[in-house]
Amino acid sequence: MKFRTRAIHVGNEPDPQTGAVVPPIYLATTFIQPGVGEWGEFDYSRSGSPTRKNVETTIADLESGTNALLFASGMAATHCVTMLFQKGDHIIANRDLYGGSYRLLHKICDRSGIEVTLVDVNQPEELKAALRPQTKLLWIETIGNPLMSIPNIRQCVAFAREHNLLLGVDNTFASPALCRPLELGADIVMHSATKYLGGHSDCLVGALVTADPELHKRLYFVQNACGSACGPLEAYLLGRGMKTLEIRMREQCRTAMQIAEHLSQHPKVTRVLYPGLKTHPGHELAREQLNGMFGTMMSFEVNGDLAATKMVCKSTELFGLAVSLGAVESLIAHPATMSHASYAPEARAAAGISDRLIRLSVGLEDPEDLIHDLNQALSKI
Repeated sequence: MKFRTRAIHVGNEPDPQTGAVVPPIYLATTFIQPGVGEWGEFDYSRSGSPTRKNVETTIADLESGTNALLFASGMAATHCVTMLFQKGDHIIANRDLYGGSYRLLHKICDRSGIEVTLVDVNQPEELKAALRPQTKLLWIETIGNPLMSIPNIRQCVAFAREHNLLLGVDNTFASPALCRPLELGADIVMHSATKYLGGHSDCLVGALVTADPELHKRLYFVQNACGSACGPLEAYLLGRGMKTLEIRMREQCRTAMQIAEHLSQHPKVTRVLYPGLKTHPGHELAREQLNGMFGTMMSFEVNGDLAATKMVCKSTELFGLAVSLGAVESLIAHPATMSHASYAPEARAAAGISDRLIRLSVGLEDPEDLIHDLNQALSKI
């Protein structure tokens, strides 16, 4: 079956008792067991539930994996990966990195004695220089946040295999509608499923997907021991959102391209970062890795100072000034003071995140309306 069909049917079989086309939500926290010392498939909802299992089946299939785990948030999912390691271990991560991941790696993992080095993973000499005997994980994002860099996943796979590392890929910005890193050789795919997979800004969920049953068991042990699984209502909302994932992504990508092309010609915009533009340094790699689409996220810099940048952000009417992304409504954010505020100022500068940078998440509104909204906001400079 094609992707769109699987998103609707896999993990969403009709209820065998009633014939309901939408599987029921199991809110139960505990399940009766067949006997003392005998265990059924489910025992306690922290460990698993029918609703969660259904949705994990869907996302594992869409990512071409064998198993998935749903978490209370994307950060809980990322934290689970880092808890595979111990004091003295080392992680290499791409420099263009979500602020929450930066905070976790530099301000939580360090408490356990796990060290982190940020590099440009598309520069082989930087990767080799960062490698240590204690390195255990290479962590990248399919599309970097907030500079929209495109890591060469196959190159990262080759490096990880050569040096016996796990390769983890945050696939939030692309979603499996655009890219399936497990098919390229990655070991773990992570999602802040709150974003594109859910798609409606109404469920907080994270996910990990693997193609290795043994690795899945290790991650499940951590999840169950730490109690970071998502609840059944959130799982249900995620499953409902994934049914329209591909259609939403196609329309939002089409609109994003129109907006990026418009902003690239705007006299008050000095730089546009969008993989769909031929001027983007990762354009050809993105065309190869992102299934012919280029995502719905972009960043741009305005021709002005910090005050002018803030003025644009607060002057939009359709683009809501908010964190998060990937849903049907368009959002605007200022990375330096919002999504990447956890970076030290010198770290932001080293990563190329300027105070003039604005990030857009393009939704499902009419593209002409969104362009008009950006024009009127930019006219305030």
